[in-house]
Amino acid sequence: MSIIVSILIFGLIVFIHELGHFLFARRAGILVEEFAVGMGPQLLGKKVGETNYSIRAIPFGGYCKMMGEDKAVAGDQRSFSEKTVWQRFTVIFGGPLFNFILAFVFSIIYLSIVGGVGRTIDEVPEEFPAYEAGIQSGDILVGYNGRWIVSASELRLYLNNEKPEVAHIEVKRPADNGYDKITFEVKPDISEEGLYRIGINFTLLDMNNPITLVKHAFIEIVYWIKIVIYSLGLLLTGSVSGGDVSGPVGLVGAVSQGYEESVQYGFRTVMATMSFWIILISSNLGVMNLLPLPALDGGRLVFIAIEAIRGKPVDPDKEGRVHFIGFVLLMGLMVLVLFNDIVKLFE
Repeated sequence: MSIIVSILIFGLIVFIHELGHFLFARRAGILVEEFAVGMGPQLLGKKVGETNYSIRAIPFGGYCKMMGEDKAVAGDQRSFSEKTVWQRFTVIFGGPLFNFILAFVFSIIYLSIVGGVGRTIDEVPEEFPAYEAGIQSGDILVGYNGRWIVSASELRLYLNNEKPEVAHIEVKRPADNGYDKITFEVKPDISEEGLYRIGINFTLLDMNNPITLVKHAFIEIVYWIKIVIYSLGLLLTGSVSGGDVSGPVGLVGAVSQGYEESVQYGFRTVMATMSFWIILISSNLGVMNLLPLPALDGGRLVFIAIEAIRGKPVDPDKEGRVHFIGFVLLMGLMVLVLFNDIVKLFE
């Protein structure tokens, strides 16, 4: 059952991504030749009008095949290549945009179940470094080592990834004329479990307030976008190895394990756990697709931006070759990640 739940979650995330492309394409009057969830051989399919809707054998990935997307079709106004720069931009951007919208919706569900904390400091126990540094109850966390902080969760993540000898914590402190910004030097201590901490407790949020719930659901998405970009930076700088990266098989295993562990605690816990994974994976997919790499949505947006700047499109055949090479390299990377996932299963 857990494997089925995991595959359904992946299917939902892919479906929403491709739905974003599809709806913006239809809005622009582009002929969508096929809307597919999954890759490989077709398992189920039905043609409605001029569009084939299909479910394919490999439950990872999908596509929205549009007329004139990879090769210009001159003279047909239903062709992707015949549309304006803005229309093509919205069609390509629509996929990642819908991933962020999906993550936002499930952030509302997640926070309404588990609650959340703000950036306002509720308590600073005397035995911890933050108290010694001068941080007080009522201060609002706004920065860590020069970085803008949107969520208290960021502080824990940065401390335990970077393990600093001294952390520069920036807060806003209420004052007569508004707020004073103050930066404290805090030397973290280490718990028995090896966790870096400075000793700050944050205020709980009232998630029964719809405005608070929506606001912090949005903050949750910003947080995950920041963390995905931060993680990519760690990967590029070698701070984490390729062996730490999980692909579809690894994620299915993690989601399945999360489901199995949460199901014993009831429906609300299952919903919270699955919502967390949808937020994480959908945010990741949205950010990764916007990377300016060939074959990804971000790579296509780069070519559209170049066209907007120079006033004429890049030669379609040259662009097609670039995306084809990028696709081959991407598939090669996916094979390596898949191999890494399989190796982990037997460790």
